Amino acid sequence: MDYRNQILPREKVLRDPVHNYIHVQHQVILDLINTKEFQRLRRIKQLGTASFTFHGAEHSRFSHSVGVYEIARQICDNFQRNFPTQQPGDGLWDDHERLVALCAALLHDIGHGPYSHTFEHIFATNHEQVTVAILTDPATEVNAVLRRVSPEFPEQVASVITHDYPNPQVVQMISSQIDADRMDYLLRDAYNTGTEYGKFDLTRILRVMQPYKEGIAFSMDGMHAVEDYILSRFQMYLQVYFHPVSRSMEVILQHLLQRVKTLYEENELPAEAVPHLLLPFLENDFTLADYLKLDDGVLTTYFIHWQDFDDPILSDLASRFLNRRPLKSVSVTEKTQNLLPKMRQLIAAVGYDTTYYTAINNSYDLPYDAYNPHSANPKTQIEISQPDGSLIELSALSDIVAAISGKMTGDERFFFPKEMLRQETTDNLFAATYQEFQSHILNGTLVP
Repeated sequence: MDYRNQILPREKVLRDPVHNYIHVQHQVILDLINTKEFQRLRRIKQLGTASFTFHGAEHSRFSHSVGVYEIARQICDNFQRNFPTQQPGDGLWDDHERLVALCAALLHDIGHGPYSHTFEHIFATNHEQVTVAILTDPATEVNAVLRRVSPEFPEQVASVITHDYPNPQVVQMISSQIDADRMDYLLRDAYNTGTEYGKFDLTRILRVMQPYKEGIAFSMDGMHAVEDYILSRFQMYLQVYFHPVSRSMEVILQHLLQRVKTLYEENELPAEAVPHLLLPFLENDFTLADYLKLDDGVLTTYFIHWQDFDDPILSDLASRFLNRRPLKSVSVTEKTQNLLPKMRQLIAAVGYDTTYYTAINNSYDLPYDAYNPHSANPKTQIEISQPDGSLIELSALSDIVAAISGKMTGDERFFFPKEMLRQETTDNLFAATYQEFQSHILNGTLVP
């Protein structure tokens, strides 16, 4: 039988806390799940440092990836049942697109590294570029599976990831403002963090999705379910993704990796402290094979070793990260930006290196970004389909969405050692410094 159309003799199911069952019907999908590159995702947390704040958030990028596949599978089923193409170019669903959509959904995050975004920032990697490399490099098991479908199939799946695939329905299914990726991570992250406000009616949203020539729209009678999704996303960013403690641990992680990089570049890292699996990244000369050896456990093992290293900054930062000793933070406004040099000066006076023990961290997100073709990166708008077939952009119909459209959520915070808030007796050498520092903090905000 043609490998592209090879269906398992008996459907395989994976038990899942979000979707109950994840249904695997194609041999290709099962073979991709069993590749070593995909199995590596079991060893990378979906939410990075968020587990320091929400202890249940130990779920992996593996569980998220199979969840995105399952949502995409349900979308394809709905489209094929209710909107099958009748003739070429009619804007309805051509089920020949199913396999490329399912593979792209499953593999969309396969290029993520350990503690993804922090690692990318320090070592100048890009998980989307790595994803494309894993799909297209003949040396990977993933590529070997995809090539069995056809010689050009790896590039076709990769083009969905890069948004170059010619069918916008497939691209928007995986990447848009309301797609299989976002819908799975909101529900999965809400479940694992124990937060209620990330939940929304997935069943209803899938029911009201419909293909059209330029992508995917939502029928008018499902608009309130889409509104609910937008508000859930809004709340999750504020309450979970932008949580100050998670961001604090990310700052410590970033400074820890930066310290190692600096010591290595200055030839101050003794042989016993050199992280051999990180060497290609410290030297900015790494291969895909080097990248695929890394996961959260590899970095954690190095952190454990670095706790005993005689560089006091590296040792302390490793200890703070492993033992969850976050930096404290205060919110900063435009009016109090000018205070930051003074606050850093007070921290330095107590003995801290402000390069590694202070930071400014911004977290901003648009809960819904109405389409603006003139913006630098125009977003795909959410289209609501009217009974006559015409389309209206969501915020033009929804007062709730219009109220939050284009409004940045999040804040800017100044991070510093918790020790700066200690209550010391007057005979302490730095008591006056602590008191002056604390005089500029009121209700978690920097004040004059």
